[in-house]
Amino acid sequence: MAARTFDYIIIGAGSAGCVLANRLSEDPSVEVALLEAGGRDLNPWIHVPAGYYRNFNNPAITWQYGSGPEPHLENRIVPWPRGKVLGGSSAINGLLYVRGQHQDFNVWRQLGNVGWSFEDVLPYFKRSEDQERGADDYHGAGGPLGVSNVRLSQNAICDAFIAGCEAAGIKRNDDFNGADQEGVGYFQLTNRNGRRCSSAVAYLNPAKSRPNLTIITRAQVEHLILGGKRVTGVRYAEHGAPKTAHVRREIILSAGAIGSPQILELSGIGAPAVLKAAGVTVAHELPGVGENLQDHLQIRFIYKTSISGSLNEVWHSPVARVKAGLEWMMQRRGILTIGAGAVGAFAKSRPGLDEPDIQFHFLPLSADRPGQGLHPFKGVTVTVCQLRPESRGHIHITTADPEASPAILSNYLAAELDRQVLLDGMKLIRKAVAQKPFAQHVEAEYLPGPDVTSDEALMAYARAYATTVFHPCGTCKMGNDPLAVVDARLRVRGLAGLRVADASIMPTMTSGNTNAPTIMIGEKASDMIREDAKAAARAAA
Repeated sequence: MAARTFDYIIIGAGSAGCVLANRLSEDPSVEVALLEAGGRDLNPWIHVPAGYYRNFNNPAITWQYGSGPEPHLENRIVPWPRGKVLGGSSAINGLLYVRGQHQDFNVWRQLGNVGWSFEDVLPYFKRSEDQERGADDYHGAGGPLGVSNVRLSQNAICDAFIAGCEAAGIKRNDDFNGADQEGVGYFQLTNRNGRRCSSAVAYLNPAKSRPNLTIITRAQVEHLILGGKRVTGVRYAEHGAPKTAHVRREIILSAGAIGSPQILELSGIGAPAVLKAAGVTVAHELPGVGENLQDHLQIRFIYKTSISGSLNEVWHSPVARVKAGLEWMMQRRGILTIGAGAVGAFAKSRPGLDEPDIQFHFLPLSADRPGQGLHPFKGVTVTVCQLRPESRGHIHITTADPEASPAILSNYLAAELDRQVLLDGMKLIRKAVAQKPFAQHVEAEYLPGPDVTSDEALMAYARAYATTVFHPCGTCKMGNDPLAVVDARLRVRGLAGLRVADASIMPTMTSGNTNAPTIMIGEKASDMIREDAKAAARAAA
């Protein structure tokens, strides 16, 4: 079959890629292709919110990556599942809708990225949103992405944790995405009518019947095609068969913090030493590709409780499973609608800070490891992560084989500040749990256990058990410094016809879960692409 030519080719149907496919194909005069290495989102557990817990370890819909050996985590390999399906990681994540702090985006602007302050990006958050609570100064209604409240009719253990945090000095906050992030309350979820609203559901489903949008699944990208300093196309394998697609205007990499730098390096774009070591010919020197890796590291505390409300009870009871399933099917409510946390808190690890620097996730369930079977007792989990870690890692290919996983090193806890903040966060968990509203329902601390009390013992527990919150970013960072990969309009430096639009462009982490900011990036990128196309047309006229 002859190679096809498109105006735009988007690589990766994840949180940003689906946004771009929808927005760019709104113009019927352009032809858009969307390439996705995974398959369609047909697995029914994708669409049940609590099903995220089953899907982490499913290789049919996830890339089973690993970070490490991590030198500051006892040389462990930290599992890093990422979505390999339409919707990308938005189809397997914990559904939490968290934009981050206003200052996160103001820092991006202060780093020289014009157009990325909070004032600049807020309209894109609002444009994307179909907020169940309605529109206001900070929220939008009627957008593609369903955002809803936790749909629990009643959960005494969640309410008790909120009260415990308040007693420990953390104020109540019913909207982490409004005027101020700080406080404790229920999360908002990317959930519409009790079902997951992934980027594929939100953006791709309404657009997939457009004649100018071609969606190609099972398309493993091998490398980009360069003609001098312009990207002219892409080679990929569709169900194993070699294919080529050419582009008239631009290719947009939206393959995520792992896939986007991997594809750049496979195409000869990156640091010469890395490329040569992998057996790839250098086509364009760009030393920042794959550098600046950041991720949220979390540590889990597990408690045995005396009152109902834990998903553990449902997991181990056939009758309770049937009841929960019927509640979800008939009412789209109940325990199966929760995400990777029903309650959250954003707090300061020590006095004197201007903004919160830690996040709690409270889950009414517990297991020895994420993705494993739930405990036989009524268990709950409280996790803490540092919002803006200073440690930096990298992602690089080690071979020219596009199907080989790249080498990932997060370098968690390399920075002294990161270790101190995590330690202070663990102590704050215990302070909140010790308050009467929650303590009266606690039978025992299961992990790390009451004997783990000293700073040394707590840090040893963290090194042995800490894991990712699944928020890698920063590996194709936006900026003006020598390690910047893209400029403020997301164009790859020194090349024409190529942009990156996903979490990899974040110069610094957002303070919280990264799905909502990545969708915003897709929305903003689509406007910049269309604006630049119009400017080019005027210049050529």
